[in-house]
Amino acid sequence: MAVSMEVVYQGELRCRATHGPSCVELITDAPVDNHGQGASFSPTDLVATALGACILTILGIVAERRGLALAGTRVRVEKHMVADPVRRIGRLPVVIDMACVVSDEDKKVFERAAATCPVHQSLHPEIEKPILFHWQETTA
Repeated sequence: MAVSMEVVYQGELRCRATHGPSCVELITDAPVDNHGQGASFSPTDLVATALGACILTILGIVAERRGLALAGTRVRVEKHMVADPVRRIGRLPVVIDMACVVSDEDKKVFERAAATCPVHQSLHPEIEKPILFHWQETTA
């Protein structure tokens, strides 16, 4: 199934993107270090955002299947750019702060699932994408 997005250049390094099925819009802006105002997500920020949201979505699917509540779980993705040989994303480290206590078996399932999200699998292999989980511990 194909999904269409339309992106229109607004001028001053800003674009308006519209999600075809929902008509929801978002604005992108070039980052300050690349001639923009940094007033919104840059296109490469959206790649990092997509990775975090994709991982959380996959973890949510796994949690639902296992009868676990994942609400409140947070993902932080840092975007590190490189300039040589061309300007591109070089590293996207991901830190996942789990909001629920899970078994050791569930931990293994979540760890495997995180790396299988479609965005993680679609990114170029030269982009480093380490994933670190911070697990909630039981309180005795």
